Amino acid sequence: IEKNFTSMDNYSVSGIIHRGGTIIRTARSEKFMSKKWRKVVYRQLRMANIDGVILIGGNGSFAGANVFTSEFDMPFIGVPKTIDNDVYGTDFSIGFDTATNTALDAIDRIRDTADSHHRLFFVEVMGRDLGFIALHCGIGAGAEAILVPEIKTNVDDIIAKLEMGWRRNKNSLIVVIAEGAVKGGAIKVAEKVKARFGHYDIRISILGHIQRGGNPSCSDRVLASRLGNEAVKAYTYGKKNVLVGIKNNKLIYTTFAKSFSEKQVINKDLLLMADELST
Repeated sequence: IEKNFTSMDNYSVSGIIHRGGTIIRTARSEKFMSKKWRKVVYRQLRMANIDGVILIGGNGSFAGANVFTSEFDMPFIGVPKTIDNDVYGTDFSIGFDTATNTALDAIDRIRDTADSHHRLFFVEVMGRDLGFIALHCGIGAGAEAILVPEIKTNVDDIIAKLEMGWRRNKNSLIVVIAEGAVKGGAIKVAEKVKARFGHYDIRISILGHIQRGGNPSCSDRVLASRLGNEAVKAYTYGKKNVLVGIKNNKLIYTTFAKSFSEKQVINKDLLLMADELST
């Protein structure tokens, strides 16, 4: 929109693979919601001799690209990047593994404190609509209970699991909660449990935006390299208006329209396994 373009070469991206965030400082623009400004975008791209765009983002970005490409002749290739892992068309999005490991590291540290002081911790992680982070780091942390938006929370079931842990003389208990699992989040769940389960000192930890930063994990670095490399190839192959993803370790293409109209589904088998392991 502002024609704030910077030419980049190989050296421009040298030494950035270990850094989090975005070196080009991208952010959403409300102006892009208007066709008048999208027309300005198209004109600016053409004046800068840009023939195509590789778009790094999530569902909102791809929905916007889908509208833009229906109006103007400009090919877009998408690369899924979101810690929520909610983009349909890929098993994992860039950032998810790093966020999960960051949350897991925090929970491991919380477990040390909980063990020392005989505490029950409710740990809230990101996940407004989907519980991918909560599920994966909850399993990794050996949590007694994992609450996700996909499954209705039953306080009786939580208390039954906690009672089981108490009877087994566990020094600490951990409940991992996705922020969208319950209205009011971890605070509301802890209040309900505290009224009926007083065997432990109950504490709450909301991890928040700590999950969104930091050096990327090895898995994320490899994933970003594979997707970025394939995105450039897809453009040279003449592909357009698709995102590049990996399913069952194989590179695939998914149309923008399908990527945001279909819903990424959590692995219910992992939920069942987590439930079995906590008993």
